[in-house]
Order: sequence, then C-alpha cells, then structure tokens
Amino acid sequence: MSYLAKNYNRKKISFKYGKGSYLYSSDNKRYLDFVQGIAVNSLGHAHPKLVKTINIQSKKLWHVSNAFMIPEGEKLAKKLCQKTFANYVIFQNSGTEATEAAIKVARRYFYSVGKPKKNRILCIKNSFHGRTLAAINASGSKKMMEGFGPKISGFDHFVFGDHKSLKKNITKNTAAIMVETIMGEGGIKIIPDWCLRGLRKLCNKKKILLILDEVQCGISRTGDFFAFEKSKVKPDIVPIAKGIGGGFPLGAVLMNKKVAKGMIPGTHGSTFGGNPLAMAVGNTVMDIVTNKKFLNNINDLSKYFFTELIIIKDKYPELIKDIRGRGFLIGIQLYKHQNIFIKELMNKKLLTIRASENVIRILPPLNVKRSELSQALKIIDSVCKKLN
Repeated sequence: MSYLAKNYNRKKISFKYGKGSYLYSSDNKRYLDFVQGIAVNSLGHAHPKLVKTINIQSKKLWHVSNAFMIPEGEKLAKKLCQKTFANYVIFQNSGTEATEAAIKVARRYFYSVGKPKKNRILCIKNSFHGRTLAAINASGSKKMMEGFGPKISGFDHFVFGDHKSLKKNITKNTAAIMVETIMGEGGIKIIPDWCLRGLRKLCNKKKILLILDEVQCGISRTGDFFAFEKSKVKPDIVPIAKGIGGGFPLGAVLMNKKVAKGMIPGTHGSTFGGNPLAMAVGNTVMDIVTNKKFLNNINDLSKYFFTELIIIKDKYPELIKDIRGRGFLIGIQLYKHQNIFIKELMNKKLLTIRASENVIRILPPLNVKRSELSQALKIIDSVCKKLN
C-alpha cells in the first residue's frame, strides 16, 4: 500500500540512480532518459560539476532566509541580468511560483503608477503556466480548473493563432499579455518570431506589458538562452525555472527596470526562494549553458536529430503527422497511438512523455551525445515499424 495521494498516475517503475542521459531502474535495467524530469535536468543526471557544487555548498550554508544578504543570489542575479533583457530578478522555487510572481509584478506595476483597475492578464486558451489557482485560471483549461472553483477573476483568453480574438480581448483593464514562447504541455507549438514582434508592437501601442513564459523553453533548451532571442523582442517580464537548477528546485521572475519599481519591500516573498544551495547550483548551470561552444553543440546536434526524425516521418506518413519544436524541445505528433507509442518506446528502454494534441515530447539533456540521439532514433524507427 502506498500512502501517497493518487494525484499522479505513476508508471510502475522506479530508479536507483542516473548518469548523464541514462536512468538505471530498481531491477537493474538501463533506460535512455529523454524526459529528464520534464526538461528539468538540463545537464543530465549526476553531472560532476553540479555534484561538486552541491557538496561544497552543502558543507557551508543551505538556508538563511531573505531577511539577510545572500551573496550567491547576488552573483546569479547579475549573471542573468547581464545575459538577458532584465534589470532585476526575484528568485523562487518553481515554475508555477515564477508565473505567479510574474502576474503579481504586472498588476503591482499598474497599481504603483495609479492605475489599479488595469489588472487583467490576457493568455492563450489551453496554455500551461503551472498548477496553482491563479496559474490554472491563466491557462483557461476547463480540465485543469475542474473541481477548483470558483473561477478566479482577472484572466481573459484568446485562441492560439487567432489574432482577431487577441485584439478583441484587450480592454482598458488589460495589464499584460502572457504567453509561452513555445507551448510545452500544449503540444510543442511555437509562436513565430514575426508574431512575437507583433505582440511587442501591440503591447507598446496599448501601453500594456508583455510576459513571455520561458519556464520550459528557456535556459538554452532551444539553442539560444531564451527561445524569444531570435525575434529580437524585449519582453517586460519573463518567468523561468526547470533547467536553471539542473534538477535542483529553482525558479525566478526576470523584469525590466520599469516594472520592477512596483516591487517594494513587503510586496512579495518566498521562504526558500534564493537559498544559498539553490543559488550555488544555478551559478554553475549558468556558467555551462551560456557557453558559446555549448550552445553551438545544441544547435548542431538538434539539426541532426530533426533531420533524421523528418526522414522517419516521411517513412511512416500514416503514423506521424508532424515533427515540431526547436533545439531539444521536440514533439512528434501522431495520428493515433500516443499512449501505446510511449509505452512501446519505454519497452525498448527510451523514456518520453506526452503533451496535448497527440504529441510525444522528447526532452534530452542539453549535453546529450550524438550516439545517444542515434540510439533514440533507432528505437523510434523500430516502434514506428511495429505500429504502422
């Protein structure tokens, strides 16, 4: 009997340890892990530099609270700001906390400039911004909100790609537009660069804020530190998490100078957010994933992987509908068999995870080897052959 609540439908498998791209199960089988904690283990399992960082920091200081200066946090905030559009950072523990903080920053900014009624956030319907009450209301998903009523006011929605609906839903009370640059749970759907530029222009015209949720698609997963970088757009607020901690709980909300002025002492807090242990890990991850050679390798290997996946798609056109994504945020959209396909992959020792629109998400560690990608491709091809 398990004393854990039944809010997860867990697969009947557990793991003893991991190394790099692989997980080793309790019954001594090796699996190629292309879930990596859902894009969390950006450097795979037990990366030696992260292990060393945790060992060193754990012997010095774990937690002191934000009542005091935390030098490791000052250092990480500086790295993030110097690398990105941001001027200020608030550290959190997770992605949903980061998006909650982003919502608060946007609302608090307009409150601070004497416009408290500008407090509504416009989001894509059936997007994903986390599991807290505000986050599931931001998603606009009936499934996620079922049983958690009443509905929280302050969120409006438009359909992905429906520009008329987007513009129509902007009112005098709209404070910000919040979208995932690449929708992860929603089926690996990319907002095109031209559309991101259009959103920025629209926000400027309407004098509202642009929030780009990079919790899953950020931290070098697409081959750029942020997925929006190629568009040359500068958002006002960006929540991050997942890959920034390399597997250790860490999130943050990044913001420009304009909106940060509303966040005065007492407006937001987090007991564990920005603790020395998390900050030490985040600094090490940043040093690795922002290295130009590291980013070039992601781009080179992901091009190889996408090319080979498209060859497999063309080989099985009645099974695979589309290959989606960018970098190592990859989706294989099927016509059918999503759950069966994932089960067959797991039977052949390749771990993947589902997303909406009958998409299989593939999330290798960012330091994956070409030989490991080739191994995954052989497994995918063999499953296609079996199910075709």
